[in-house]
Order: sequence, then structure tokens, then C-alpha cells
Amino acid sequence: MRAPGFLLVGLASALLCGCASVGMGGGKSVQTSLESEGDVSSYGQYLAGQAAVNHADSASAEAYFSKAAGMDPADRSLLTTRAFTSALLAGDITQAAALAPTGPDADNGLRHLGALVRAVEALSTNKAKLAHAILTGPDAGAPNEPAAALLTPFAAAAAGDPDGSIVHPVISGEPVAQFFANLDQGKLFERARRYDEAETAFRALIAKGDPGGIASLSLGEMLERRGRSADAVGIYDTALGAKKDAPELAAARARAAGHKPAPPAASLRTIAAEALIAPATALLSEKQEEIALAYLRLAVRLDPSRDEAWLLVGDVLDNNGDASGARGAYAKVKPGATQYTAARIKLAWSHQGAGDKEAALAAAHETVGQRPTDEDAQVTLADLLRADERYDESAKVLDGLIAAKGDAVDWKLLYMRAVDYEESNRWADAERDLQTALKKRPNEPELLNFLGYSWIDRGVKLPEAISMVEKAVNLQPQSGAMIDSLGWGYFRLGNYPAAVDQLEKAIVLEPGDPDVNNHLGDAYWKVGRKVEADFQWRRVLTLDPTPKLKAEVQAKLASGLDRPGAPVVAVK
Repeated sequence: MRAPGFLLVGLASALLCGCASVGMGGGKSVQTSLESEGDVSSYGQYLAGQAAVNHADSASAEAYFSKAAGMDPADRSLLTTRAFTSALLAGDITQAAALAPTGPDADNGLRHLGALVRAVEALSTNKAKLAHAILTGPDAGAPNEPAAALLTPFAAAAAGDPDGSIVHPVISGEPVAQFFANLDQGKLFERARRYDEAETAFRALIAKGDPGGIASLSLGEMLERRGRSADAVGIYDTALGAKKDAPELAAARARAAGHKPAPPAASLRTIAAEALIAPATALLSEKQEEIALAYLRLAVRLDPSRDEAWLLVGDVLDNNGDASGARGAYAKVKPGATQYTAARIKLAWSHQGAGDKEAALAAAHETVGQRPTDEDAQVTLADLLRADERYDESAKVLDGLIAAKGDAVDWKLLYMRAVDYEESNRWADAERDLQTALKKRPNEPELLNFLGYSWIDRGVKLPEAISMVEKAVNLQPQSGAMIDSLGWGYFRLGNYPAAVDQLEKAIVLEPGDPDVNNHLGDAYWKVGRKVEADFQWRRVLTLDPTPKLKAEVQAKLASGLDRPGAPVVAVK
């Protein structure tokens, strides 16, 4: 997708440009060293706002920039602009609308964006005529600005102008925007009770390919509302034939085939919000995250119930380091939403990443409670329990999933439970799961390596085990862990030169792994390279080894490997 269009250059230049040198009051710039803590000058407030921007804290940035603007009239325009963009990204659309740049002296990109923000705020507060006036006025730049062009028909409809609502926007060079303009025209035709024209608009989109089945779903729902359930089923069947994995289409088909009540037509604000989510998604694919976030914030101002928008807001904030803001967005996705499980999984792992294991598990348990048959929710709970070294509990969660699947169980579930069993000293159970998984997936490198290394580590079935890890290495030659397993197998066979050869390859790929370093130290010792062995063992102690491995290495540093009973196996 080209830029400008949805890529509002003014916003891009004003957003979060921490390296810019901006004159303030006495000729200072953001490159000047920070003043002392507690600085209440306009420059201090500006620097505090810039620091908040750099830490992805848009809400604090907006507050600091607003304070600075009130303290320094000479730079009020610049600081107000910064406060505007920060308020927008923080989701404070009411404040952003109040700060929006207006008039011919404002930067064009920011002026157009400001008009869009003011129009969304007006629509959200039932001031449809004002919204329409803003969108058709000189600041908005419509029809050249796609977002304004998309929203203008909705403002007209809300203002009681049905003829204005069905004016067809033509958005040159923006295929995503044009698709949704055409889709929205069909929906607005239906609202105007011009059903034949609505059906024509939807069918024209379907004829062009209908990505995702969106137009098919819209047409089918309208036909259901018109009492044409059989026709709707035909539309859904055709769409499902082209797109197998489409739960919304499948659910719609079941509803229509069962002659259940049709879904009501969405509200104007709901459809308008959808019109902004679509270009935001396209912008995300173009890595234009700040501008996409601005559109998403506007969408949820129009309709706070848009779960897909909240999920995307969370993703953008998380990608930009605002973990707290991301968690707040994920938490807004409702239990009945299609996106609920995905949002809750991200919420749980965000808590886990922040070190709040209790909150992570609470979120995962709540998700399973809401979606007891959802495999992803249960696997996430098991994964979090495993991450907390609660292996028995993790295995119990997987027990239910595996039992329900029967012979059709996915090998990955068996693999995960085998990890839990192995860590719980239930090797016989782990071995059984791994062998069952290998029957389902005989060429899976992870399974071959796990079972092969475990046999090597226990000194059993060595020829078979080495054959398995050789196969794993051939399938995944850049895996340091698998090459380490092969080297350790040669060590256990007493082929120390071959062990050194493989373990030196493994250490290049996994230089920070304490087990690989330990294994290489053992192999060096056995081929007489004792100074190098000592170096590798000492390095292990710098790599956060397990208590067991630490004790083993300390013993080897004291006595080497030649004393009777000296340990040679590091447990992975």
C-alpha cells in the first residue's frame, strides 16, 4: 500500500521523534543533558514528556506536554501538537479532539488527522451534524483522505441525510479502503431500505473474490433479515467452499439453515468503527504501528465493544514496550468474543513476563473456566504451570486433553506431557509418551532428540539412541542442542575424539548453554586437553547452572574426571 493515503506523514513526523532537536524558550534542545530531578520549567516538562514517549507511555507524555504548553506560550503550538498525538495514542480521544491542530497554518497531515479525531469525537457524542460538517470541511481533506472519505457517509446517515449516506466514495490507489467503502455502501443501502441496490453492491464485491468472506457474510445476514434464509445458505455454502476455516461463516450457515432469528443490523457507529479497523490492519502489515494505533483508538471510541480492535491495540502496545497498556487492552476483550482466548493467552503471558506468576495463572484458569473445551486455553494453562516448575499439575491438565482426543491425539500434546513426566522423575511414563508420539511423527527432530538423548543420558540403548539423534541432526543441522546430544552419545560410547568434534560444533551454536559447555569440558579432559577442560567447566559456573550441575562441575574442578566415581553426566 502506498504512502501517503492512510500513511499520514504529518502524524509520522510528529509521533515519538525523540532524536529531533526542538527549540525551547532559552534555545535549549532535547539533545541538551537532562536538568535536575523535579524540574518544573516548561523545558523540564517537555523532557519528561519525551522520556514518557520513549518509554511508550503516551498517557504520561500527553500530561507533560500539556503542562509545558501552558507554561511556555512561545512554544505552545509545538507542545500542543505533541500533547495531541500523545493523547490520541493513549486513547484519550476527548482530550485529543480538544487539542487537535486546525486552520491553514497547521501541518496538512496533522490537520487532516485532527479533523478525523474531532469528527469521531462528535459522532461518539451524538453530534452527527457537527461530525459531517467537519468531515466535509477544509480541514478533513476529504475525499482525498481515505479515512475521512470512509466516515463521511456514516456521519450523513447519523445526521438524517439518507441521500448523503449512499454517496459512493472513490478512493484512488487505496484498494483496502475502496473495498470497505464499497462494503459500507451496501450496508448503508440496506439502512436506507434500498435492498436491491444493497444486494447488488454485495454481489459485486463477492464477484471480485471477497477476501475472508466478509461481503458474503454481510449479504447473507441481510438476506436472513429479509426472510430469505435459503438464499443466505447458498451464499454461505459458496463462501465456505472457497474458505474452509471460517467459523463465522459456518455459524451463520448453521443459523440460517436452522431458521433461527437473523442477527440485527449493526449500528452506524459499529459499522463506522469497522471501517477504521480495516485500514488499521493494513497499516500494521506495512509496519506503520503508530498510525495504525491512532486508527484503532478512534475505532474503539466509536464502538468500545469492538473486540478485534482491542486485541490489535494490545498487540501494538505490547510490541512497543507498553506491557501495562497491552494488558489493559487484552482485558477488554469479552468472554463471548471470537478473540477472547487469544487475548487471554496474551494477557497471561504478559503477566508471566512481568514476573507476576499468580496473575498469569489466574488469567489462564479464568480462561479455561470460560472456555472449558478450548484446547489453546488448556495448553496455555499447562505451559504456564510447566514454566513455574509445577510439572505434576501441568501433566494433569494435559491428561484430560489427551484422554479426550484418544487415538487422534496430536503428538505435540504427548511431547509436552513427556516433558512434565521427565521433570517429575516419571521416566517410564515420559518414555511411553515419546514412543507413542514417534509412531505418529517418526521424522520429528524434537522427538528423536528428546528420546535419543534421554537414553544416552541413562546409558541405555546407545546404538539406537545415537541413530535417532543422528537422524535429528540431519533433519535440523543448525540445532546446537541436537548436535550436543550426538556428541554426548559418542562420549558415552567412549569415542572421545568424535565427541570433541561434535561438541565443538555445538558450542558455536549454543555458547551460553551450561550443559553444552559441561559436556565439552568432559570430552576435552578425556582427550588430554585438561587446561581447556578446566576453562569450559569454569565457564559453566558463569552460566546460571542448576544446583545439581553446579555441584558436579565444582567436583570436577577439584578432582577432574579420573577419580573413581567422578560424575560425567549433566542432566538436561
